[in-house]
Amino acid sequence: MEKIIDPVDVNLLKAELTEDRLLCKTNKAGNLIYVVDCHNAPNVLREVGRLREISFREAGGSSGLSMDIDEFDTMEKPYSQIVVWDPDAERIIGGYRYILGTDVVLEENGQPHLATAHMFRFSEKFMQKYLAHTIELGRSFVTPDYQSSKMGAKSIFSLDNLWDGIIAIVLKHPDIHYIFGKFTMYPSYSPAAKDLILRFYWKHFEDKEKLVEPYVPMMPVSRPEILDLILHSDEFKEDYRLLKEAVRKLGTNIPPLVNSYMNISLGVKMFGTAINDEFSNVDETGILVDFSDINVDKIDRHVNALLNTTIEKAKRRFPGLKPEFGEKLRLRWFERKNKRHKILEK
Repeated sequence: MEKIIDPVDVNLLKAELTEDRLLCKTNKAGNLIYVVDCHNAPNVLREVGRLREISFREAGGSSGLSMDIDEFDTMEKPYSQIVVWDPDAERIIGGYRYILGTDVVLEENGQPHLATAHMFRFSEKFMQKYLAHTIELGRSFVTPDYQSSKMGAKSIFSLDNLWDGIIAIVLKHPDIHYIFGKFTMYPSYSPAAKDLILRFYWKHFEDKEKLVEPYVPMMPVSRPEILDLILHSDEFKEDYRLLKEAVRKLGTNIPPLVNSYMNISLGVKMFGTAINDEFSNVDETGILVDFSDINVDKIDRHVNALLNTTIEKAKRRFPGLKPEFGEKLRLRWFERKNKRHKILEK
């Protein structure tokens, strides 16, 4: 393991976290969400790389480098970074990185140049029908200090803040219909609990179209028939209750991000699990979320983060805007949302 780099000077970070890179304010905890990349905010990227490495090492998996930055962060058309900033403490809370399907370059073999492509094979159907309408998310992290209750609301809403950013990005790109991502379970996590979670995903979210598949699928340690004795309900909510109960009996909990994907939508496809030999041999499970099936309450909650910030920016830029401007913008959003759902239903 390399020695992790020293913290980046906060003044360098603030100089790069400018108004034009502000995506939105968070719904909860008074934080700010920025979108940057290696070209316009190299110092922020260094700090993100430092914090990612710290966070992942503490969880039991990492790059082992002095900062977690790879070619996908620094290539010509790099992944963008969603950064959650605590303006009170002047610190980065957490983040994600993402790339739009329309920005993805294809390899000579026709496969996409993605951070997950060394683990997963993408079908021709996925490439033709889904890729251009997909955003790939990865490298989700919340810094260790904000994972504990000592930071109060800043900790409680850290994952919620990340979803403010993700939903805002999707809303700003109307052609994005799908979220492609993965959830990670570390070697230290209970093997029995891991098998139960993955069996639950296979049972309720199996990708029957074989859109994406692991090159080397990770097989469960437990026998499927034993797992099915525990997860014996065909009804999602009841089976979910059984899963939570069984995992707790094993002395652990469902990881927050895994739980989040499970609850955000019933329109999820699970692509199987691969071992990431480039990242401390953690287990990576690929999933696709259909944005049109995301829980309506979650969308309505998170959309306010983007709408409120957009309204504030517009009023600062054009002080003469009439008071009803904000309400008209909200109405336009809901009209657009209804239109989008009708398109996706066809």
